[in-house]
Amino acid sequence: MIVYAFQSLWNRRLVVALTVLSLAMAIALILGVERLRDSARASFANTASGIDLIIAPRGNDVQILMATVFGVGSTGTAMQWESYEKISRMPGVGWTVPLMMGDNHRGYPVIGTTPSYFEHFRHSGGSQLMFSDGRPFGTGDEAVIGSEVAVRFGYGIGDSLVNAHGAGAVSFEMHDDAPFSVSGILKPTGTAVDRMVFISTNGFDALHEGYRQPAADPFSSAADAKTQEHPQQINAVFLGLSQRTAILGIQRALQTESDEALSAVMPNVALLQLWSITGTAEGALQLMSIAVAAASLIGMVVMLSAALEARRREFAILRSVGAAPRTVFGLIVSEALMMALMGILLGLLLLTVAVFLANPILSANFGFRLQLAAFSAHEMLIVLAVFCFAALASLLPAWRVYRTTLSDGLTARL
Repeated sequence: MIVYAFQSLWNRRLVVALTVLSLAMAIALILGVERLRDSARASFANTASGIDLIIAPRGNDVQILMATVFGVGSTGTAMQWESYEKISRMPGVGWTVPLMMGDNHRGYPVIGTTPSYFEHFRHSGGSQLMFSDGRPFGTGDEAVIGSEVAVRFGYGIGDSLVNAHGAGAVSFEMHDDAPFSVSGILKPTGTAVDRMVFISTNGFDALHEGYRQPAADPFSSAADAKTQEHPQQINAVFLGLSQRTAILGIQRALQTESDEALSAVMPNVALLQLWSITGTAEGALQLMSIAVAAASLIGMVVMLSAALEARRREFAILRSVGAAPRTVFGLIVSEALMMALMGILLGLLLLTVAVFLANPILSANFGFRLQLAAFSAHEMLIVLAVFCFAALASLLPAWRVYRTTLSDGLTARL
């Protein structure tokens, strides 16, 4: 039965190939949408792990999360260093890390921070950042780069890099007069950290002295900012708690007692807001992929049904040599299942190739990669569902052949 079904499909290989390709693209699209959603959520959740609160000037929670954790966009205004010091002294605060943003290196975000960033930042369920080479920056002209930045531009320890003003990929204001020397390269994390460049807050502040408003009093402390040990303003603060129960008290204190309008963002809550925003688009993509799969299955049924008329004589000959109606019924179902199986296997191959080609683009633009691991149980359930629907769809043309009498195929139609 299997051999005869394969030979029958081979005789109609062009139409069968188009049907299989259509089904394969539907399988790749359905699984691709699922993998894109799962990979994006896993990457975002892994990047934001270990941070209890993100303190930034008053703004949208999702915008603050995207700017500080993923290096996408900006937080808008700046907050005073004095506010950072007050936050660091609050009861229940275990550690704080200042952040400065607004520059880029050839399209990759530049983060001004302190060496404590590499000590406290966690990713992928609590893993600490590790250096594949070098060490954290020690002076204002040293930089630490993520693994993707190092691979993309071939940087090594001691190489010089020049940052540009602005967060966009294209900048017309280069900081050519203040190059940085690479002091360390981070190991790959699979998160947005891989595509970041880290410099000290003092180094970041020194780059932008020319962008400050001139002080009204040349003898004021602001005019002497260059000699200070810390910047006057920063963009945000990563905060870790020594007492988890203090999180609501800190949020309330920042809203009622702070001299500045600040937001205390809980990363997990902001992620839920982000998923609620993207949920509509995800649902639309899923519906579109399901519609493509349904169209492919309908196309397979149409192909089988259209071939029935041309194969009347074939079925009549089979019946005349002793084939029972259920044998012909089984032949049609077998052909449909073989096409479905070939479509599924080709779809999995297309998905693997698409993931391999898309990963560099997704990593460069969004800071995450699609998983190249084995297919999950959920994906296998989707594949099994498509296979079962293909079997059900084949019953209609098989039933039509089952009801065809022997004389129908041997009688010429006028």
